[in-house]
Formats: sequence, C-alpha cells, structure tokens
Amino acid sequence: MSENNNMESVSTGCVSISSEVISIIASMAASGIEGVSSMISSISSGFAEFLGKKNVAKGVKVEIKENDVQIDLYITVEYGAKIPDVAWNVQSSVKNEVESMTGLNVTDVNIHVEGVNVPKIAESKEQSIDSQN
Repeated sequence: MSENNNMESVSTGCVSISSEVISIIASMAASGIEGVSSMISSISSGFAEFLGKKNVAKGVKVEIKENDVQIDLYITVEYGAKIPDVAWNVQSSVKNEVESMTGLNVTDVNIHVEGVNVPKIAESKEQSIDSQN
C-alpha cells in the first residue's frame, strides 16, 4: 500500500474553539493598538477580578455561529487620540489576529468607546486654572 492510501483512511475529528480563547486573542490584539488605554470590565468579570482571578479577556463579548464570529469590544481611549482612527485600527487588528489564529470568519468587530483616559498632569493643570479664576 502506498503512503497516500494510508493517509486517506485516517478519519478526522472536530476542532472547536471556545469563545474565551477568541476573547483572549481579541483582547491582546486590541490592547496592542496605540491609543487604547484599557478594556472595560463587565459586571461578571469585575466580580471575578474582585475574587482574585485575572481576566485577560475583559471587555470582550464573542458570539459564534458555525464558522462566523461577531466580536464586541468595550474600550477606553487615551486623551488626544483620534477615536475613529483608534477604532479602525482595533477592528483591523482584531479581525486579522482572530482569523489567522483560528481560521474562523470574523463578520463583525464592533467597538464601544466607553471613556477617555485623561492623564493626571492635564487634570492638575485644569484644577490650577480653575483655582486661579
């Protein structure tokens, strides 16, 4: 028997990827984008962190339907960053990373900007200006 015939007789199984794995990939991809300050925790992940469990995938919601994935990201951006540019870069990075690492089709990457991170220096300058008036 040739080697090819042996290969054909081997049956393949099923590979499933959990939504938590996709969340971690998406979170890491988003966090690496310039202008992203942090990911926003949901109530349940905030509770898990309170109990001492580190939640790398916080701020990510994933829906999987067969081979299609929809991802929602909840982020804060750095003060001064152009929000549309940051959102576009996050969408592109997350889509590319998830598709290349999982082989799944990412149909949507929805960005929810929940806040802006204002640096302490700017806050103290504003307070000193207010106190002068």
